[in-house]
Amino acid sequence: MFSTTDDPGPNFAELLRRMGLEPPVPPTSVASSLSITHGTTCVAVRFADGVVMAGDRRATSGNLISHRAIEKIFAADQYSGVAIAGAAGPAMDMVKLFQLQLEHYEKVEASALSLEGKANQLSSMVRNNLPAAMQGLAVVPLFAGYDLARATGRLFQYDVTGGRYEETSFAATGSGGMHASTVIKLGYHETMTREQTLDLAIHALFTAADDDSATGGPDLVRGIYPTMATITAAGFDRVGEPEVAQRFGALIDDLADREVSRAARVPETASGGEGAAL
Repeated sequence: MFSTTDDPGPNFAELLRRMGLEPPVPPTSVASSLSITHGTTCVAVRFADGVVMAGDRRATSGNLISHRAIEKIFAADQYSGVAIAGAAGPAMDMVKLFQLQLEHYEKVEASALSLEGKANQLSSMVRNNLPAAMQGLAVVPLFAGYDLARATGRLFQYDVTGGRYEETSFAATGSGGMHASTVIKLGYHETMTREQTLDLAIHALFTAADDDSATGGPDLVRGIYPTMATITAAGFDRVGEPEVAQRFGALIDDLADREVSRAARVPETASGGEGAAL
């Protein structure tokens, strides 16, 4: 029970803090003494009807693969989603707390928090995790959703201090984020359809996995594929694994055809003909 002057209101995270239920911050760095599981590459891309979110399934502990099928894309509520990168344990706890926070606010206030407000709430949680981040437990999420007031998809990127930055087209986080964002930058345009955006995100994750050892590509033997979801006016919708597998198969076939064509041209230039002379 709280007095009227000490009521935490619709802030569930503040309620936990006042009840003394926040997890303690490690007194020393844990990264040097423990093997911390980390989630890696996630992307979010706007398209004509909303936002596509995608994340690979690999989690690493140093140079070891600690998990091959970790989930990194979660529904925050009906019209928004969050992707995690960084220390996997604290990241998953943050997602659960964020989901509870949005539900708690809606029940207390009898209305849903605006998309801007949701992004600010997540920013506050990332900032509150800074002491743990300094001990090796950093969490750097992506947040995206469909803004019902503006009738458009929006996405937000964060840094480890809780800085919140809205991106107009796409965002990437994690160890393979730089490779993924390069692919998206080259292929992105504002009028992309759902299918085009899914294929672009798939290509971005495949390229990131090719260049970054901590990012997992499709595992055809075990049937493990990246997690993908769309967020539109109809809400958060997980893309079915059969569709993801089919699109990855099409990408692999296309890349294989390119390699065959490239290999077929090599002997021609290496045989001492006109191409070799030039």
